Amino acid sequence: MIVVAGEALVDVVVDHDGDSSETPGGSPLNVAVGLARLDVAATLVTQVGHDERGGAVVAHVTASGAEIVAVPTTSGRTSVATARLDEGGAAAYDFDLEWSLPAQELPPCRALHVGSLGTLLEPGRAAVSDLVDQAVARDLFVSMDANLRETFVDDRARVWDAVRELGSRCTLVKLSDEDAGLLDPGATVEEVARELLTGARTRLVLLTRGAKGATAFSAEGEFDATPRPVDVVDTVGAGDAFMAATLAQLSDLDAYDHHAEDLPTDEAALRRLVAGAIEVAAITCERRGANPPRRAELPGGWPG
Repeated sequence: MIVVAGEALVDVVVDHDGDSSETPGGSPLNVAVGLARLDVAATLVTQVGHDERGGAVVAHVTASGAEIVAVPTTSGRTSVATARLDEGGAAAYDFDLEWSLPAQELPPCRALHVGSLGTLLEPGRAAVSDLVDQAVARDLFVSMDANLRETFVDDRARVWDAVRELGSRCTLVKLSDEDAGLLDPGATVEEVARELLTGARTRLVLLTRGAKGATAFSAEGEFDATPRPVDVVDTVGAGDAFMAATLAQLSDLDAYDHHAEDLPTDEAALRRLVAGAIEVAAITCERRGANPPRRAELPGGWPG
């Protein structure tokens, strides 16, 4: 099992014509759902309210085949993210968010994934950091997706320090080119990725570039992969689908038995890994909202 820790919320998606819809979301939730749909056992450790939206979140996670540990919010309300789409389907977000997760005991698992707002916002950030410490103490594989939102980057230096500090305890770090620009606008996105690769425990950094694909950074080198042509409906959840597909492929490769030694870092393996993750993200972009595919929907299995 892979444990995913972080925020769960309801995405209110407003298209450029003003029409809106509600679906469960949040980056960690989307990763847990994506893993389960790719036939990898996953448990989401999160926080929701005792309200109708909280019930929808729990139902969505369990319907996809994942388990959920849902700690109640202090307000009783489930967090909300409003995604406003432009004509090209790209999303800009506003948040009504509570993240006060108390300390948790890490369940028995093969790996831990954390990321997004759950790794930045206090007081819940402390509980996520403690879960990472528990995983490191067990010598487990740990991954992190920075998945920043500009609204919450009030102090760029503090956020950059926080991402580097937590990333240094992770085996794999993922970020987007937009994340890199928020963290250090004076550096190239490649320089930001290389900086994260210097973490004491970090063996692989994945940099996503939207329609341009993604780059894998490892001690063996830097390797690119690009997507096929995609008819984009919207980009909501695409990065999370990429993350889930990455973790699912690593599970297929038994890469979690030893967090560093079994992690593929050679060119051929990394190109296959990134190509597979890009394809799952591409399928998600062809659908409305964060709706990643199931394994049976991957034509011919993983690309590459």
